[in-house]
Amino acid sequence: MRPATKTAAAVTTLIGVGAAAVVAGRYASDAALKASPGRPLPADRRLTVHATEPGTITLTRSFTALRPGTYGLEGDGVHAVVGDVLDRAPHTADTVVRRLERVTHGVLAAGERVALTPQVHHGTPGTALGIAYRDVEIPAELGPLPAWLVPAPRTTWVIAVHGLGTTREHPLNVLEFLHRQQLPVLALSYRGDAGAPRSPDGLGHLGDSEWRDLDAAVRFALRSGARQVVLHGWSTGATMALHAAAHCAQRDRISGIVLDSPVLDWEFTLRALASAHGTPGALLPLAVRAAQGRTGLHGDRLREAVDPKALRVPTLLFHGPDDTLAPWGPSRRLAARRPELVSLHTVPDAPHASMWNADPAGYEETLRRFLTPLM
Repeated sequence: MRPATKTAAAVTTLIGVGAAAVVAGRYASDAALKASPGRPLPADRRLTVHATEPGTITLTRSFTALRPGTYGLEGDGVHAVVGDVLDRAPHTADTVVRRLERVTHGVLAAGERVALTPQVHHGTPGTALGIAYRDVEIPAELGPLPAWLVPAPRTTWVIAVHGLGTTREHPLNVLEFLHRQQLPVLALSYRGDAGAPRSPDGLGHLGDSEWRDLDAAVRFALRSGARQVVLHGWSTGATMALHAAAHCAQRDRISGIVLDSPVLDWEFTLRALASAHGTPGALLPLAVRAAQGRTGLHGDRLREAVDPKALRVPTLLFHGPDDTLAPWGPSRRLAARRPELVSLHTVPDAPHASMWNADPAGYEETLRRFLTPLM
């Protein structure tokens, strides 16, 4: 082969490899940035139903099936709620028996493949919990955002923001508790959710752009009678809360922040999501670069939002070492650097955004102590 031909062949090969890398990176980043709201995250491994009896369900034994607490159980056309493991119930060596609280819809049949999810309730505050509410629309930069407004006497409002793999039904987990405290609650859908405008690029930005919808919700609450607001976010919703507290024009009216499993290291979370979708390890760096290029994600903006020096209001952090999507190391460091403002409530044996599920009573008591001086 002549030198010129060899050079042309090498260049063509490099172009082909480069193009393949771009395509692979785009595919891998899709796996991380197109998570469907309301569907269990890929990190939540599927379980097999072996049997159901009144008040009990038998599942394949695994670390996931043994998690303590209360969870939703999602399958094909079925949703149920399961409680703690019943160690004394008869079972085989390879199965686990949990308390079956209720079947919300569908039929749990033997052989059904299901996943535990932190989203316990389906429906509205009215249909799921019997709590009066109003459907409202929040004007925002991309269009109106559907939200539930649960009225109550106090002038401090809680704005609840769901995160990855869930919908505004996720905050229903704590709605009964907040309603007992007589706190108005605004639970919003934001860009990319059902009924809300799509992001211009059709991708999730891990809170980096979505926080502007939370900013719009803060303005709505203040126009609607709130004197001050507490932001309560899960997962990327917690990240949105940090961005809003740092950049919102009305941030002086934010009196507190509650963060559940915040995404404070977006590169780690991107890698974890892409890996859980089956992306080979060799492609994970490409996924991160592709995601950054497609969305404009930038570590500096997130570092600015979580800068301990920038925090101005009391902050409650719920996080634990078993979160495989958002590492809790950054949460620990944040709490350690501002102990006068940030309280870290460590929850063991809880996956991502499931701190309430692992210990509902402990979560609500910690939340009560935090909120009481802010009411």
